[in-house]
Amino acid sequence: MTRLPAADIARAVLVALIWGMGFVVAKGATEHFPPILLQAFRFTVTAAVMAVFLRLPGRGNLPWLLAVSLIGATIQYSLTFSGVHRLSAGIAALVIQLEVPFLVLLGALLLGERPKPRHWVGIALAFAGVAFIAGNIRFGGAWAALAMMMGGAFSWALGQVMIRKLRGISGREITAWVAVLATPQLFLASLLFETGQGAAIAGAGPDVWAAVAYLGLIMTALGYYLWNSLLVRHEVGRVAPFLLLLPVFSVLGGVLFLGEALSPPQLIGGALVLSGVGLMLIERREPEPMAA
Repeated sequence: MTRLPAADIARAVLVALIWGMGFVVAKGATEHFPPILLQAFRFTVTAAVMAVFLRLPGRGNLPWLLAVSLIGATIQYSLTFSGVHRLSAGIAALVIQLEVPFLVLLGALLLGERPKPRHWVGIALAFAGVAFIAGNIRFGGAWAALAMMMGGAFSWALGQVMIRKLRGISGREITAWVAVLATPQLFLASLLFETGQGAAIAGAGPDVWAAVAYLGLIMTALGYYLWNSLLVRHEVGRVAPFLLLLPVFSVLGGVLFLGEALSPPQLIGGALVLSGVGLMLIERREPEPMAA
């Protein structure tokens, strides 16, 4: 696996921060909007902003873009945020991390990528940290929501692997195409599987629309632009570990903006997550060949 430049490491960390804070924002917004409808408005905002970057995709890219928009956006966000709506923030932060092993595994199975043993050890260590962050898990009657989150994690990972099949298209263009294609799909999904959309729209206050703006502009437009830019330049397994920082930022966001307490297990968990990510990022330098 190739070494990531410092600038791309910074981009990957920023993606984790943006998406981690997005959980804090989205958790509150799903109390006002049905989850799929919230995602439909989110992608409407993204599509409106990113449409200017649309151009005809290269030969063979359109089928993959359609697949990514359906699997990696519509299905993924419908499942994930329907689950988030029914689960506590700590449990959601734990379950969503299944994206990382799914992503590395699919990269190995479908793309022929070769993660090193220390990457798997790092993932295991980081998962132990996420378990500390989640705290005492009592799912109760939330198994359906848990299944949704797991299905969403797998759908997201599969969508990211599909992005690696795209050629001659930038991360910004991928983000624009996925937003434009996924928006009508999400509205249709909301119409089929949710109720109360009219009342939710009529009763939405400025804070709810501000959440929609963050999700559409920052979390999706900026976040996925950065992420897709990384995927078209690097192997999936090389950038996926940075997503393990997401629950750390989610916990910190909850403390700063929602008044949640940061417990000792969460502090220990954050340290373990960072340790796992660090282990996966360690590069062994090969000795330079001696001149003849």
